[in-house]
Amino acid sequence: MATKGHLARADRLQNATGALATAAMAAMEADLPWFAKLSAQDRSWIGLVAQSGISAFVEWFRDPDAHSSMPTRIFGSAPREFTRVISLHQTVDLVRTTIETIEDAVGDLLPADDVPIVREGMQRYAREVAFAAATVYAQAAEMRGAWDARLEALLVDSVIRGEADESVRSRASALGWSGAAGTTGSADVSVVVGRAQAEEGGTTVADAVRHAAREAGVDALCAIQGDRLVVVLGGTDKPVEIVQNLAQWFGPGPIVVGPVVKDLMGAVTSARAAVAGLRAAAAWPGAPRPVEADELLPERSLSGDGHARRQLANDVYGPLTIGDGVLLDTVSAYLDSGGSIEATARAMFIHANTVRYRLKRVGEITGHNPLNPRDAFTLRVALALGRLLNPDPASTVL
Repeated sequence: MATKGHLARADRLQNATGALATAAMAAMEADLPWFAKLSAQDRSWIGLVAQSGISAFVEWFRDPDAHSSMPTRIFGSAPREFTRVISLHQTVDLVRTTIETIEDAVGDLLPADDVPIVREGMQRYAREVAFAAATVYAQAAEMRGAWDARLEALLVDSVIRGEADESVRSRASALGWSGAAGTTGSADVSVVVGRAQAEEGGTTVADAVRHAAREAGVDALCAIQGDRLVVVLGGTDKPVEIVQNLAQWFGPGPIVVGPVVKDLMGAVTSARAAVAGLRAAAAWPGAPRPVEADELLPERSLSGDGHARRQLANDVYGPLTIGDGVLLDTVSAYLDSGGSIEATARAMFIHANTVRYRLKRVGEITGHNPLNPRDAFTLRVALALGRLLNPDPASTVL
C-alpha cells in the first residue's frame, strides 16, 4: 500500500505533467528531424500520445499494482493509422526522447528527494511502454498481413478466371510487385500451377514461396485454391529455373509452368495454359517436374483444350504445308513407317540421306525433332489435328 509520502510525491508529479508534456514535444521537434516533416494533424496525435503516456505514468507511479496494465493503454488514444505514419523505430525514438526529457526535467520541477525515486520509476515504466509499442506494431502487422493475403488471393483469382484489368496493376503494386506497371526491371510474367501440400498452412507456404522468389530476384504472388497452389512469377523469362527452387513447396504430382507473357494483363493466357496442363499432365507420367505447359500440348489437346489444338495445328502442322508440302509428306511417311528412315526412303523412292535432311528441316521449322520419340508423338498429334481443322492444305489453319 502506498505511503502518504509516496502519494504526496505522486501529486507533485501530477501537477508537473503539463510542463513535462510541453518539454517532451519541444525535445521531439529539436532532436528528431523527421518529426518536423509530419503534418500538423499527425504531430497533434503524437503529442496526444505523449500527454497520455505521461499521465498514465503518474497513475502507474501512484500505485503500480493497481495500474499494471496502464502502459499497454497508452496508444489507445491514437488512431489505427498511427502505425502507418511512423515506424516502430521512430516510435522507439519518441519514447526514448520523452523519457530522457522527463528525467532531465524532474530535477527542476520536483524536490531533490523526489528525483531519484521518480527516475527509477520512469526506467521501469519505460520498459513496459517499449513492450506495449512492440505489441501495437505487431498487431498492426498481423492485420496488414491478413489484408495483404486476402488481396493477393483475389488478385491471383482474377488472373486465373481471366478477369484481369487495370485494377490488377494497382493491386499488385500495393503488394510490392515491382514489375506490375512494367516500369522497372523485366515485366515478363508466368503462371505456375501445381498441387498444394495437404499438411502445410496456406500462409506458411505463401510466405516461403515469396521469400524464395525474392532470393532468386523475381516477384511472386501466391494463393492456394482448394487443393491447387498457384504462383504468379514476374521479372524472369526463364520461369522453369525459378520454379525448380520452389518445387519443395508444392505437393506431390506435376508442376506446370505457363508460357511467358509480357505483363500481368496478359497473365490469363499463361494461367489458362498452366491449368489445362495440370489437368492433362496425368497422361504423361514421365513428364519432368516442373514441365512447361507447351510441352503438354498433345495431352492438352486430347483432354479437350481447344487452344492447344489450334496451337498445334497452326504452329506445327501449318508451317509444314507451306510450299510443295514435301516436308509434310516426308514426316507423315516417316511416322507411318514406324520411325524407319530406310522404310521411308523406299516408300517415297528417295535416298535415305534425303529423308534425313528433310526430317532435320522439319525439326528446325517446327521445333520438334521427328527422331525424338516424344517429339514424334507431338508431330503425330499435330498432323492429325491439322488435317481435322484444315482439310485443305492450301488454306490457312484457323
